[in-house]
Amino acid sequence: MSERSAAGPAKVIADDVEALGVARSLAEEFRAGASARDAERRLPRAELDRLSASGLLAVTVPAEYGGADVTQGTLAEIFRLLAAADASLAQIPQSHFVYVNVIRRQGTHAQREFFFGEVLAGRRFGNAQSEAGTQHVQDIRTRLTPRLDGSYTLTGVKHYSTGALFADWIPVLAREGGGDGALHVAYVPRGADGVTVVDDWDGMGQRTTASGTVRLEDVRVPADRVLPHHLTFQGPQLHGAVAQLLHAAIDAGIAGGALAEAAEFVRTKTRPWFEAGVDSAADDPLLVQRFGELAVRVRASEALLGVAARQVDAARADLTDDSAAEASIAVAAAKAHAAATAVEVAGALFEVAGTRSALNSLNLHRHWRDARIHTLHDPSRWKIQHIGRYVLNGTRPPRHGLL
Repeated sequence: MSERSAAGPAKVIADDVEALGVARSLAEEFRAGASARDAERRLPRAELDRLSASGLLAVTVPAEYGGADVTQGTLAEIFRLLAAADASLAQIPQSHFVYVNVIRRQGTHAQREFFFGEVLAGRRFGNAQSEAGTQHVQDIRTRLTPRLDGSYTLTGVKHYSTGALFADWIPVLAREGGGDGALHVAYVPRGADGVTVVDDWDGMGQRTTASGTVRLEDVRVPADRVLPHHLTFQGPQLHGAVAQLLHAAIDAGIAGGALAEAAEFVRTKTRPWFEAGVDSAADDPLLVQRFGELAVRVRASEALLGVAARQVDAARADLTDDSAAEASIAVAAAKAHAAATAVEVAGALFEVAGTRSALNSLNLHRHWRDARIHTLHDPSRWKIQHIGRYVLNGTRPPRHGLL
């Protein structure tokens, strides 16, 4: 059994409209303490319990298992709203939804019934997938060793394990037998024997995600807690598109949040430049021009996010090689644009707001720090390559789960 979240029974959200309403309300609530949490590196345990209790973590559970099964457009908007308020807090449940999607795709009926029940009750999934010191990001060396009784033993060390510290269940990416063995996901209780979660995340941005280390030492895993993730990539799939859509939504949210805070600062605290000949900085024509340019960038990222979400929803309704490729390319375009926009707008905040905005005590640099860290998850240059190959030669993107 999993550890129980402190939030108690979770609400069950009925539909997309209710989900968006709950997300807007929580985003406003979380925005109030975001800067202080970041400055003090105060981990958002209470806020995550609020998120669990709200029912938002269960909105992608299929209807036949009691969930709202919201569209990807709704899910992306939920993440955009949360990220505009607190980018660290929005990042924590990204893996949760990715691994709910794995269960939807590869779980047996019994596994879906059990784990979707956990999610509806407010349980949280973390992640333990990335490893340090390996040849590349898909070089997974964590071992899942079969035992004579049909269960497994799990051994390895994971890094950048966002959400694991706050999780009830930690999905672990591992290869059966190690080496080039088949890729599986083992769902391990946070408090299982042999599991150690170390809060050693020291990133300059997304400071409260607690994206630290997970150590797995001879962890016993029952067979019914292991899913064959390698099967995900043997046909058309949306695993990568769904995961990357949420990353794009976080970037778009960071950009929108930074622009809104920059505008508020200029309206209320920035002095006009003397050559402008105006009484308010908000009336400076050069600042007006720059805000217009930044707003166009933000709106373009939001529009591309919406297009990508609709493509993913269309592909889910009729999954083929072609529809999966269209969805992945649309998401790649949205992610590449949103990543660049987040960094640009968060940096331009100081350009438009002036010297005072750079005071460390104001912590306005958290937007840029969050954008800079989050956009390092995977390189946009490779997304642009795949988009170019698809447009020029009709080459479908690869099925490696990161596009």
